[in-house]
Amino acid sequence: MTSETTLILFKPDAVAKNITGQVLSRFQAEGFMIRGIKMMTLSDEILAEHYSHIADKPFFPAVRGFMQETPVIALALEGENIIARVRDLLGPTDSMVAPAGTIRGDFGFKDADAKMRNVCHASDSVEAAQTELKRFFKEGEIFAY
Repeated sequence: MTSETTLILFKPDAVAKNITGQVLSRFQAEGFMIRGIKMMTLSDEILAEHYSHIADKPFFPAVRGFMQETPVIALALEGENIIARVRDLLGPTDSMVAPAGTIRGDFGFKDADAKMRNVCHASDSVEAAQTELKRFFKEGEIFAY
């Protein structure tokens, strides 16, 4: 196994429900190390870049509106094989089918918005993590100690 750093975004539903501390504690209980953390408001530009794979879809304005409801918390998290492990901890993207014991199963919305209001975004590969970390963190905002 190798040490990796991944991006986690605490989405507006997690911020509004005030569950970010509970979710973060689950990541820390796995032994993951915080390398960067900040709260930020997402601009139209950063959302268009982050969601470029769906920016031309008719539902993108709803995604953008949701992601701008509150600030989000961006988290750079490091650990062994973290990308796969975080995605296992989160559970499936659709909170309606995420099993109890996963973050999305325990905290995600159980309604028609269950795929969007699902607590966190997490990078899905090493390459995506590298790109996404650069998108949300400036040079000098991710720390190694």
